[in-house]
Amino acid sequence: MLDPQLFRNDIDAVARRLAARSFVFDVAAFQSVERERKSAQTRAQELQAARNQFAKRIGQAKARGEDTATLMSEAERANAELANLEKRLEAIQQEQQDFLLGVPNLPHESVPVGRSSEDNVEVRRAGSPKKFGFALKDHVDLGLGLKMLDFDAAGKIAGARFALMKGPVARLHRAIAQFMLDVHTQEHGYTEVYAPYLVNAESVRGTGQLPKFEEDLFAVPRGEEGKFYLIPTSEVPVTNIVRDEIVPLESLPLKFVCHSPCFRSEAGSYGKDTRGMIRNHQFDKVELVHIVHPDKSYEALESLTAHAEEILKRLELPYRVVTLCTGDMGFQAAKTYDIEVWLPGQNAYREISSCSNCEAFQARRMQARFRNEKGKPELVHTLNGSGLAVGRTLIAIMENYQRADRGVDIPAALQPYMGGLKVIVPAR
Repeated sequence: MLDPQLFRNDIDAVARRLAARSFVFDVAAFQSVERERKSAQTRAQELQAARNQFAKRIGQAKARGEDTATLMSEAERANAELANLEKRLEAIQQEQQDFLLGVPNLPHESVPVGRSSEDNVEVRRAGSPKKFGFALKDHVDLGLGLKMLDFDAAGKIAGARFALMKGPVARLHRAIAQFMLDVHTQEHGYTEVYAPYLVNAESVRGTGQLPKFEEDLFAVPRGEEGKFYLIPTSEVPVTNIVRDEIVPLESLPLKFVCHSPCFRSEAGSYGKDTRGMIRNHQFDKVELVHIVHPDKSYEALESLTAHAEEILKRLELPYRVVTLCTGDMGFQAAKTYDIEVWLPGQNAYREISSCSNCEAFQARRMQARFRNEKGKPELVHTLNGSGLAVGRTLIAIMENYQRADRGVDIPAALQPYMGGLKVIVPAR
């Protein structure tokens, strides 16, 4: 959530920055609520001052032995008005907060202005797409040929947008996640976290999925207790570790890595990527989360992105990095790098990681703070990124390492995790 003070200081400037994200901020609606808040707050302050004066005058009158009935009656009326006004002020402040919960983060000044992915800016490329001397297959046909990807069985069990893996392909999926965890914990300095897959509403609100994106979540009713939500990414539970906490300055930065399944309804993607494993309701990710000092967050963004890239380098998969434009960034992000891996089966680069600096946007929702150099509480900055999406990494390996005999070579970096297996061959 953005700082309300930003809107009070220069609402037109903030509205212009939000317009770069193709978000129309209702200036009149905010100003209407803000006028009501200021009026109520001013009157409340007057009544609080009057209450103090009444207490003083009543005490003086009693000391002189005078009748205080009239003063007491006036004080009771003022106190009753104050009590009602405080309730009204609380309701107005909640209304203002609910209004701001639907407003996205402000783009960093370095983010290119644009409306869609067509306006994203390529930063760098690594590796070159391999040239094959045979007809290419995508991961669906490869998996079916190996008899190790079964979409019909997954559909029977759960429905569309699910996948069932078998044999060495299932093991490769597991090996990819373990490889990523080992690199990030042993070489990049992350602390591994095992987190709940079901979270409460406060957690998804804290990272920005509620209230705006509830339709994208899988909710699990809990009767009178409300709802659980299946995590759309382990960013949610991991970032919420610091919700309502004050982190000691010397503990920063905090760097966490978490492997988990992720669950997304894909409500806004009807008809997109319906073939195979590109966009499923359930998929695995290895998530990277940084909790940092505000002065260090853009340095941390570069570091986090490099850590995700390192996985692709070791797997020898061609990729590129792009800076998302203002119109293509996620709701919570101030700046995002997308890492896109080359998929021969699609003849295109496809996203395999989004690395974002959310600045204080999530921290303000969560009241996640640290004690600064002067000992005063200050909001941390939060960052997150996939390091990497496991299923899409599996797809990239299958398509980039496919063989003419319908088999799939296993990258050298993963062979130790596969018991030395070098090639996946079709099941008999």
